[in-house]
Amino acid sequence: MIYDYQFIKVRIEKGVFKLTLNRPEQLNSIIMPMAEEIQRALDDANTHPNVRALLITGEGKGFCAGQDLKEVLDSQDLKIDEIVRSTYNPIVTKIREIPKPVICAVNGVAAGAGASLAFVCDVTLAAQSTNFILAFSKISLIPDSGATYFLPRILGMQKAMALAMLAEPFSANKAVEMGLIYQVVPDNELIEKSELLAIRLATLPTRALGLCKKAFNASWGNSLDDQLEMEAYLQAEAALSADHREGVMAFLEKRNPHFTGL
Repeated sequence: MIYDYQFIKVRIEKGVFKLTLNRPEQLNSIIMPMAEEIQRALDDANTHPNVRALLITGEGKGFCAGQDLKEVLDSQDLKIDEIVRSTYNPIVTKIREIPKPVICAVNGVAAGAGASLAFVCDVTLAAQSTNFILAFSKISLIPDSGATYFLPRILGMQKAMALAMLAEPFSANKAVEMGLIYQVVPDNELIEKSELLAIRLATLPTRALGLCKKAFNASWGNSLDDQLEMEAYLQAEAALSADHREGVMAFLEKRNPHFTGL
């Protein structure tokens, strides 16, 4: 199914909502109308009854070069904090809160907010040729789109500070080594492997996966006692699902389960 968007492309197939950033001549740099389309697409994916996983990638030779600076320079009224609040913050929040797996396939350069976007998805694959860069300090800005939240927690303060302050590019292999992304694949296999991964996740008990995501999100700020209590609470909710019953029956009957996401 194809929706009519100007700056992104959307397709739903085999339970996967594929969202492709579609400004290839600008390395998929983001402008506000494009961000509005991304937000609307994420809302559609969240509520669509046939969607059980999301895949985000970019058209052309780059994933996302971050904010289109020309948009800012060409506008006398547009302020950077307004862009961050209305553009990037809602996208990051929606990706983290949608109760479905969000896979990211990084097909080339991921700079600034484009790198941040790749790091906030649930499972991120990158092409071998990909380079990441937190380029904010090069234009006297700070990292945004969740980078100052996630990177110190994933990398520790020293590495996160170095990446942010020095703004040096690093490879996809280095991103895996640091725990920022899941896997590196050959360039010509990226889309196929990421689509297969998304399809695989879409066939799993996606209600339980959504609850798992909720638990991991909460763990950033919870004490151990609070997190243990949340696990018990969410486990009780998961146990009420039809997929839990199906999984138990399939185990007892020694067959493969058929999960429906219910």
